[in-house]
Amino acid sequence: MRRNFVREKKIFCGEKYLEVDIVPVTNIPQTGRKKKKESSQKQKNLNEKNSRRRFVQTANTNFDEGDLHLSLTYNERHLPHTLKDAEKEVHNFLNKVKRKMRKDAGLELRYMLVTEYTPENVQEERENEKDPETDRGDRNEKVVRIHHHIILNKGISRDDLELMWSHTKINWKKAQDPEYRKETDSLGYANCDRLQPGENGIEALVKYINKRKKGCKKWSCSRNLKKPVIRKNDHRFSFRKIRKLAETPEDREYWRNLYKGYEPVSINFQYNENTGWSIYLKLKNHAGRKPGRKYESREKREKHGKRREMNGNDSGADRCGRA
Repeated sequence: MRRNFVREKKIFCGEKYLEVDIVPVTNIPQTGRKKKKESSQKQKNLNEKNSRRRFVQTANTNFDEGDLHLSLTYNERHLPHTLKDAEKEVHNFLNKVKRKMRKDAGLELRYMLVTEYTPENVQEERENEKDPETDRGDRNEKVVRIHHHIILNKGISRDDLELMWSHTKINWKKAQDPEYRKETDSLGYANCDRLQPGENGIEALVKYINKRKKGCKKWSCSRNLKKPVIRKNDHRFSFRKIRKLAETPEDREYWRNLYKGYEPVSINFQYNENTGWSIYLKLKNHAGRKPGRKYESREKREKHGKRREMNGNDSGADRCGRA
C-alpha cells in the first residue's frame, strides 16, 4: 500500500464546468506526537467552506442560463416566529410551484433552497455588542430577519412565481389583472431573476447569498438533482512534478493540453509545510464536449468504428461467453 502519493480528483459539474484538486495524501502515522485538536471555530469555518463549495458544484451541475433565482421575504403580518414555521411556509410554496409546473409545462421542479435567519438570542447579543455564535439551528427557536433564496429550473414565468408567494388561492384567469394582483394576500417581498452564470458558473450568486457573515444559513434541495461526477487518479502526478509546476504557476497552456476542451479559469497553488504543494483548478468547457470523452482524431475514430462494425457481434458473443 502506498503511503505517500499525489491524488488528482476531478469533479465534473455537468458538461460545462470542471474542478480539479491535486493534493498530497500521506498515510504515515505520527508516532510520538499528539494530534492537535482543531479549534471549534476553525472547524466551523472549514465546514462552511466545504458546504459552500458543494452548493456551487451541485448548482453548476443542475442549473444554467435561463433558469431562475427567487428571493423571498416576509412582511410584518406574516412573519414566522420559528424556523419550523418558515420551513412549513416555504415548502407549501414549493409544492404549489411543483403542481403548476407539472400541469402547465409538463416539467418536474428542481430546486435548491437557502434559508437565512438570525436566532433571537443572537440578535440580542449583537445589540449588546457581543460576539455571538451562529451555529444554532433549533427549529423551534425564535428567529428574526428570516428570508429565503431559491434556485430553480425554468417552466413558470417570473411574474407568476412572484404572485404565488401568497396565501391567496390564485385565480389564473385574473392573474394578469394588476388590480387582482394587488388584492392577493402576499406573504412579503418576492423578486425573481434569470440566472446569469459567469466563468465560474453561479459562484458569484452564491457569494451574494452568503454575504452576511453573522447569522445562520440552512440549505436543502429537491431529490431529483444530478450529482457532480467525481473521478480520482493516484498515478498521474508525483511530488516532484507538482513542485516543478509550482515554479510556473501561471502556465495555462499546460492545463489546456492536459484537460483538452477546457479553459482554465483559476489556478490556485497552496503550500503546506508538512505535506508540500497542492493545486486547485477551476475550468470551463468552451468546446462543448461531453465530460470524460476520449479526444481522438477523426481518422482514428472512423478506423475504430469500422473495426467495431466488422467484429461487433463476434466480440460481443465472446465477451458474454467468457462472463
